[in-house]
Amino acid sequence: MTDIRPIREGEDEAVIALWTSCGLTRPWNDPVADLNLAKNGATSTVLVAADEAGMSGTIMVGFDGHRGWIYYLAVDPERRRSGLGRCLMAAAQEWLTDKGAPKLQLMVRADNEAALGFYQRLGLERQDVIVLGRRLDG
Repeated sequence: MTDIRPIREGEDEAVIALWTSCGLTRPWNDPVADLNLAKNGATSTVLVAADEAGMSGTIMVGFDGHRGWIYYLAVDPERRRSGLGRCLMAAAQEWLTDKGAPKLQLMVRADNEAALGFYQRLGLERQDVIVLGRRLDG
């Protein structure tokens, strides 16, 4: 049985390896820094799905005081279509509800049709917003 729980000491490498195998890392984002910020933040966490076979899924979740945010939903490619992604989303939603978040949001790259379809099947809707950004780390 797969257990969904907060990340534990010593699991960072397995989490980043999963993110990499799922194609979630990008050259301009340091996954080690992203992971450390989330797991050490007062209003964020990284939940993992793990069993005797190892790390099979992750989801990063945070609450900014106005909205809940989801990042790095990753499911081992060999475990996809098993319901694990749905379970991770439910765990993240429960975490956000416990924190008092009235809404959750996430960002999906426009060309990631598989992810868009997954989230739409879970009842998430496209929002009429444009995301703007600026790097602050140099």
